[in-house]
Amino acid sequence: MAAYSNFSTGRRKLLARALIALAGAAIGKGSRAADAPSSVMLQLGAYLAEAGSRPLPDDVLEKSKHHIVDTFAAMISGSLLPPGSAALQYARTGGERGGVATIIASTLTAGPVEAAFVNAMLAQSDETDDSNEFSQSHPGCAIVPAAFAMAEKFGVDGNRFVRAVTLGYDVGPRVTISFRALDFRNNSHKSTHAIAEVFGSAAAAGCIAGLDAHKMQWLLDYTAQQSAGIGAWTRDTQHMEKAFVFAGMPAKNGVMAALLVDSGFTGLDDIFSGTDNYFLAYAPNANPDELIKDLGKRYEIARTNIKKWSVGSPIQAPLDAMDNIFKKYEVAPENVRSIVVRLAHTEARIVDNREIPDICLQHMVSVMLLDKTVSFKAAHDKARMGDPEILRVRAKVELVSSDELEALEPARHGIVEITLNDGTMLTDHVAHVRGTADNPMDRGEVVRKATDLMEPVLGKANSTELIDKLMTLEKLNNLRGLRRFLQRA
Repeated sequence: MAAYSNFSTGRRKLLARALIALAGAAIGKGSRAADAPSSVMLQLGAYLAEAGSRPLPDDVLEKSKHHIVDTFAAMISGSLLPPGSAALQYARTGGERGGVATIIASTLTAGPVEAAFVNAMLAQSDETDDSNEFSQSHPGCAIVPAAFAMAEKFGVDGNRFVRAVTLGYDVGPRVTISFRALDFRNNSHKSTHAIAEVFGSAAAAGCIAGLDAHKMQWLLDYTAQQSAGIGAWTRDTQHMEKAFVFAGMPAKNGVMAALLVDSGFTGLDDIFSGTDNYFLAYAPNANPDELIKDLGKRYEIARTNIKKWSVGSPIQAPLDAMDNIFKKYEVAPENVRSIVVRLAHTEARIVDNREIPDICLQHMVSVMLLDKTVSFKAAHDKARMGDPEILRVRAKVELVSSDELEALEPARHGIVEITLNDGTMLTDHVAHVRGTADNPMDRGEVVRKATDLMEPVLGKANSTELIDKLMTLEKLNNLRGLRRFLQRA
């Protein structure tokens, strides 16, 4: 028995030593993965940390101010719409009251997390905000509110603010670009918009907070843990959940990630590589090198579209086409037999006979034919969807999904064919929508759009001065000085 006991004890000791050795090897392997950030992460962290003090090229600075003005206009006008009203009501009754950050179009203030959430909801209350087709995202509606809330907390100047916003556009869209955004959106059931915008919001917020390169790596870790959003938002018929997924949630989470790290939270040095990394969880076939490709040379804000029309992105090209036709020909509604609109499949399904006016192609085409333009007010007049005159025109409108245009995605082409009663066909094919990088709006057009959106809420004097301040951000000493132009009783 003694011999057997000694033998068993020996075997147990050997087994224990083997298990300890295996565990040590596993821990060592995990430790090495955690302690050795990839070159991609090191370059990305350094780029983020240096952005606040890095001057922008003059053309990029001008473009960035256009997007900031456009997004503030979206926030202000969004206060009049259901998602914005709901967000403001939440701020009054359910949220954190009082703080350093402005709740736009109200007399309220809040902490930066709460303010970023509410203002972002305002910015995505409809289809006024900007969009980046390469990443399948709407960067501005989350990034600008997140940066503004942090700018008020830290009291930064206009230069740092505009650089932070530009950084957000550089980082967020690159994440879903690395996923091959269009395929990912169509096949993963996840929201490219929420993903791009949470990383963009976090990058902008971290830049405002002045995080160093190592802390920027931790920032990305906490952002990845808060990355969320699924494609079910397309079933939302009230635009409420869409505003939350596209803007409110990512802006809130991005600001929270920055504040956590700024307050002392530590994290993984590289969430993009190693065991259970972000790419393995979300997009195993992604190309991480896209995160740093052409940083400092290719500014995503310069490739992001500003909408001429306050309607869904797929409707921009058809309205441009109709506008082009009307500049050449007098087209009376009673002389029109039919209107055929051709769009890519992925675009057509978003805007086909929707319940909301500004994302219903058939309705907006009808408005355009009758009014010869589409104002912000007309795009949000839901009651008009039941107007007999609109319904008579709408019966003539046909939306056709095009294989040819689908092959050109993500570029948003649109073809409009207006057939008159005498058989004459008037056609226009828009390949470069007004407001895109290939056909940009100039400063005057951006200002006119912003004025149309702001004045009904802020009045003419405040709107004019606010736009002037935003168009000269590099001269602004402290973003807190904007509050008096942004609030109303």
